Amino acid sequence: MGRQAIYDREGVVVAYELLFRDAAEAVSAADRGSYATSQVIVAAFADFHVDELVDNRACFVNVTREFLVGELPVPFDPARVGVELLADVVVDNDVVAGVQALAEQGYTIAVDQSGTERGQESLLPYASYAKIDMLVDDRDQTQRAIERCRRYPHVQLIAERLETAADVEAAMSLGFQLFQGHGLGRPHVERTTTVNPVRMHRIRLLVELNSGEVSLDRAAAIIQHDPGLAMRVLRLVNSAASGVRRTIASIADAVTMVGTRKLQQWLTLMLLADLADGDEAALEDTIIRARMCQTLAERRGVSGDTAFTAGLLTGVGELLGQSTDRLTTHLPLAVDLSDAVTGRPGPLTDIVRTVRDYQQGPTDSDLGTDMLEAISWTTSTLRPMAGAAA
Repeated sequence: MGRQAIYDREGVVVAYELLFRDAAEAVSAADRGSYATSQVIVAAFADFHVDELVDNRACFVNVTREFLVGELPVPFDPARVGVELLADVVVDNDVVAGVQALAEQGYTIAVDQSGTERGQESLLPYASYAKIDMLVDDRDQTQRAIERCRRYPHVQLIAERLETAADVEAAMSLGFQLFQGHGLGRPHVERTTTVNPVRMHRIRLLVELNSGEVSLDRAAAIIQHDPGLAMRVLRLVNSAASGVRRTIASIADAVTMVGTRKLQQWLTLMLLADLADGDEAALEDTIIRARMCQTLAERRGVSGDTAFTAGLLTGVGELLGQSTDRLTTHLPLAVDLSDAVTGRPGPLTDIVRTVRDYQQGPTDSDLGTDMLEAISWTTSTLRPMAGAAA
């Protein structure tokens, strides 16, 4: 289970690809690829509502051949979820007929058009999106794919596998409408963002807020030391308290009304949003990591709050393009937390590494349910903040 953002030309996340596939080349419903796909689709759409996974954005699900030709049912609502067909599914008459039938049922179709495999173009009349791989070395092949797709004006082009800022710029210059890849998320290692005093102050707040229960007085004091933060908290509380006949006279009143635990979540999101510098997908990924670390830690008998903070700090380091060693030098961290963030051996370190590896690619870890729960929790937690900000 994975989730990768798709951006428009303004850098806004407009859709997600839900990465359910195990193998696209499966040829029978008994193969592991179809089984894995079926299992995760059932978990995602039976245990969680799609809005909990992607909020109000569009999303696409990778499917194997069996779903396309009718051997296995496509169980989700065509109004909310699109079907993505990748290049390694062999296109024959049965696949074309299946894609046509799905399009006629109202499913949005995305097809991979990166290569020159026989039959790919036959899918474009039924597609709304075509994905082109920008990581291939053959730029002539990429240009041919773009020209092929532009014969179908209804098809929007998605540049995928954008690994660097240069890849993004190249895709922009070629006229792509949508963009996907790691180069659009958090900064790469070679880019270093200066951790100025204001940012470091807010990272310290993150650590303190998530280190355990925070008293009402301490929470109020934390907020009062940051005027911009105080104003945002008052707006949020005002939004949450609409219709309630009570006047808020101080930050302490605001903390009392909302409760320290809920306010702790809101403050964490506000501070992370500032550090993410407008990259909502990177912000969500960081929170999802922290939540998964918390869930896994509690299952293993380790402190969930400490694991949440460890996951949070590794994500912040990646948001800033900052090594965790340099980041933790300036933070008053307990030994086990510092070890987990910097990668020294220990139970917390193993938890953070397991979750991070799972987020970044296929592993042997069975964390699909944990990720779905973390996505749902993150989406429902972010929604009130977004509504109040609007």
